Amino acid sequence: MSDQEKCRALYTQMYRAMIEKDIPSLDRVLDDAFVLVHMTGMRQKKADFLQAVEDGTLNYASADHEGIEVSVQCGTATLSGRSLVRAAVFGGIWHTWRLRQDLTLVFRDDRWLISLSEASTY
Repeated sequence: MSDQEKCRALYTQMYRAMIEKDIPSLDRVLDDAFVLVHMTGMRQKKADFLQAVEDGTLNYASADHEGIEVSVQCGTATLSGRSLVRAAVFGGIWHTWRLRQDLTLVFRDDRWLISLSEASTY
């Protein structure tokens, strides 16, 4: 599997773990220094993000991926994913979002990890 394919697989694994509230799997794909930047600009560190998924502050029901573009250079990668995501977050109602995730990935200990995710709509 190429590095691009491995990075794409991490993107889909991340969503699958979020939907299933599979915190151990989500923990494995995220770097310890992971930060999620929400559409509002709020920055959420890894531990807080994992807790929010686990306790239902961030609820995900489905993700249909429309496009995933990856660029790999010298042990880092950038990924831009566009997905239709059904979610209810921060006490809001269920909604299907046209969610774009711009990820930064790092190659550490012989595997790719997601270190940054910046969310926006498209």
